[in-house]
Amino acid sequence: MPTELLTTINSPDDLRKLSVSQLPQLAEEMRHAICEQVKKSGGHLAPNLGVVELMIALHYVFDFSHDRLLFDVGHQCYPHKLLTGRQHLLGKLRQKGGMSGFPSPDESPFDLFAVGHAGTAISTAVGMARGDTIHGESYEPETNQDGRRVVAFIGDASIVNGVAMEGLNNAGTLKRQMLIVLNDNGMSIANPQGAIADYFDHLRVGSTYRSMKKKAKNVMKGLPGGSLLKDMSHRMTEMLKDAIFEDSWFEHFGILSVGPIDGHDLPSLIEMLLEVRDVDRPLLLHAHTIKGKGFEYTENNATEFHSPKPFEVSDCAVTVQSSGRSFTAAFSDALIDLLKQDSKVVAATAAMPDGTGTKKAITLFPDRVWDTGICESHAMDMLAGLAKTGCKPFFAVYSTFLQRAFDQAFQEVALQGLPVRLCLDRAGVVGGDGAVHHGFCDISLLRVLPNATLLAAIDETTLKHGLQCMLQCNNGLSAIRYPRDSVSELVADSPPFVIGKAHCILESKEPKLAILGYGTPAIHALEAAQRLDSPSIAVYDARFAKPVDGDLIESLLSNSIPIITVEDHSTIGGFGSAVIEEASNRNLDTSLVTVLGLPDRWIGHGSRKEQLEEAGIDATSIALVAEKFLQPTKTEIPEIVTS
Repeated sequence: MPTELLTTINSPDDLRKLSVSQLPQLAEEMRHAICEQVKKSGGHLAPNLGVVELMIALHYVFDFSHDRLLFDVGHQCYPHKLLTGRQHLLGKLRQKGGMSGFPSPDESPFDLFAVGHAGTAISTAVGMARGDTIHGESYEPETNQDGRRVVAFIGDASIVNGVAMEGLNNAGTLKRQMLIVLNDNGMSIANPQGAIADYFDHLRVGSTYRSMKKKAKNVMKGLPGGSLLKDMSHRMTEMLKDAIFEDSWFEHFGILSVGPIDGHDLPSLIEMLLEVRDVDRPLLLHAHTIKGKGFEYTENNATEFHSPKPFEVSDCAVTVQSSGRSFTAAFSDALIDLLKQDSKVVAATAAMPDGTGTKKAITLFPDRVWDTGICESHAMDMLAGLAKTGCKPFFAVYSTFLQRAFDQAFQEVALQGLPVRLCLDRAGVVGGDGAVHHGFCDISLLRVLPNATLLAAIDETTLKHGLQCMLQCNNGLSAIRYPRDSVSELVADSPPFVIGKAHCILESKEPKLAILGYGTPAIHALEAAQRLDSPSIAVYDARFAKPVDGDLIESLLSNSIPIITVEDHSTIGGFGSAVIEEASNRNLDTSLVTVLGLPDRWIGHGSRKEQLEEAGIDATSIALVAEKFLQPTKTEIPEIVTS
């Protein structure tokens, strides 16, 4: 498809030079460009295809070099980036040196926050609105028409998130302009869950939506100048809302609401945005969109194409690239085995049934496995309640999203001594999603909680053993971490887990160096040792970050055998820190411990292989460090003095 319009857009100023009649063609070109690139690199496809018209309309009406645009979740930003001077970066989407898959202030001043978690946009928008008011820079229709307008863009069901609810509650207290654009695609990553989602479903399919445009036009005809909300009395405002919205839920927050409108009808979108942009109080524009809009395979399989790997389309068939059996797939099968094994086992995920591998379990055990929607805090507390009744709960959650439920892990789980079991997918570096999704905090967060038991898997066998071990952890929180990666088959045999005990995966009769790998870095350590081909290296699958294997540490250090710890986690507060603390508590020489892990800085997007290399925890880097310990010590030759 030609991109004759898209190639002319180097900034939103160029966009506004186009006529409204040209914009549908631009939308089509943008969809094609995004899809063609995601085919090659992978990325968030369906969410971005669904917001093309909304992004065009917003940039056509607002000037976000001056006004404020706050994104929620962030994975719906590709069209925004194409309109703000970053087309040249699209060819390396999610690759090192290319376009980030999420908003990035380092990339462009049009991106105000680096965003990757749901529910945040309304609250940050309220903060910027208040800040602009304090500084005398807020838009005021009568006194400061050159001031800044604020727009929060939220969607993919993140409106149901608790933080979004808190934001709405506070937004209603503002006495100035603030526009919330709700992209209602009837989806999150998977099908939406909960009463609020049901409410929006009712709006979409009800008679209100079908007749909204006609009613709105009739109302507008009766207003001076055709203005929709400007200069309206409170009575007229309520009449308009009644004409458009059967039951305006948002008015209970003190927020005007308009919609739902067709989020793909560019002329109507622009007309509506022009009417509502200058309203001097918070207003929500409810837009109905189709996730994956523009291509049959993405519209019909929006969940599968939410964030696909590279894929090919031929003869109406779609083939997604496979990189082997994933840890997620291994967990899926292991969870089902646990559910079959024990009727007290229950599980939950927070809007990620496909991503965490719980989709099949939900289908097979609908009364014991739940998708809570984008509500990690609720899920943690719900599972605490289940544990209190004698159930054995498992929470399948990305490591990065666990951060959102730490308070609940602290208060309702650990403090109560309840056995909630966390299954932390995407632990460590995650590749193309980059800094917003790296899971490098979970050990340091959870290790401080009394009676917590922290495990890590190195392959499918240890994942199964670890889950079985967690069933025996009945006095507090437990967690097992595993990466976004394929399972290794390098280790032939792994015995069941014994709490607080490591497992030797490469023995040495007379070791001069021991490498303790926590999680899959143990595999990298094994590869490093095999490259060095030295009989003096012992490699251990550490298995536990809490409790660490203190007896092993003492045995090594008391015999002056240096230890290298390797982990796919921050070096601050992680497994290596736990080893040093244990050594210190036993009055051992901590100078013999070298800690390898993720550095104290942000690692950007790229391939997981590149990120491991950058952090110095790939096999090659580990080998270089290990080699230094194996070099013979120079012997000083005494100087012979002759008389």
